[in-house]
Amino acid sequence: MYNQLRLLQPWGFPSAPITIAALPSGKHIAFLARHGTGHSIQPSAVPSRANIAALKSLGVRAILAFSAVGSLREEIAPGAFALPAQIIDRTKGVRPASFFEGTNIVAHAAFGDPFTTRLVDWLEGRVRRALEEEGRGVQLFTGKTIVCMEGPQFSTRAESIMYRQWGGDLINMSVLPESKLAREAEISYALIATATDYDSWRPASAAVTAHDVLATLKANADTSRHVAAVVLAELAEDPEMEAIIGAEEGSMRWSIMPRSVAPPIEDVRKLSFILPAYFTESN
Repeated sequence: MYNQLRLLQPWGFPSAPITIAALPSGKHIAFLARHGTGHSIQPSAVPSRANIAALKSLGVRAILAFSAVGSLREEIAPGAFALPAQIIDRTKGVRPASFFEGTNIVAHAAFGDPFTTRLVDWLEGRVRRALEEEGRGVQLFTGKTIVCMEGPQFSTRAESIMYRQWGGDLINMSVLPESKLAREAEISYALIATATDYDSWRPASAAVTAHDVLATLKANADTSRHVAAVVLAELAEDPEMEAIIGAEEGSMRWSIMPRSVAPPIEDVRKLSFILPAYFTESN
């Protein structure tokens, strides 16, 4: 059994109705299609603030984000899975990247490790085992750097080569500002990436097309579902679950700049949707 909710937040409606379902353990999970029902929303137009705020309002404490990515390394072949550790931001400032934008309150979230280390470390063994159980020989790569580009066009060959020189291993259009907003909302966040193509850096290969991406995604759909099922079931039963999913809670306490005057009440009300511990009308 499942329910679907479409929640209005101060930042608007999320990309799609949020599906709430129960695992066999009785723990509840929420699913949200970031690009909307039927993949109808361009990367630059994804309402990430509304998405994260809606999940936070439902009590979500950890996000396992799945995403198709391009590979910038020969060894990360299409079909491979990856758990990235770092991000290079190549978006262009058109995506609202902070819940504090448009308010009179300033905050600087720590983002040196853009993915929740404790969650990523826990995922590594479980994802690897799930891939081995399936028996298709799918590899898992860890500790990689992902470049987030604006899109919707794919990279030029020159850009793709430059990203490799910068130390990029993967590239997508979705991880930002999603991961930044999750950090501001004190939600643990990890990305499970599926390589679909080699982007455009290989001189002897054709540049990536949407057809290439879709073909690999379809081929890997069953693998992604299997990984998700295994990971969610094991996390729900892990005695360390509370510490794993709550790893970011309290992380914004020292990120909010002190003020000499009280902030506007409308700003406090707005931010109480994501950080009720710090923003209430009484404090």
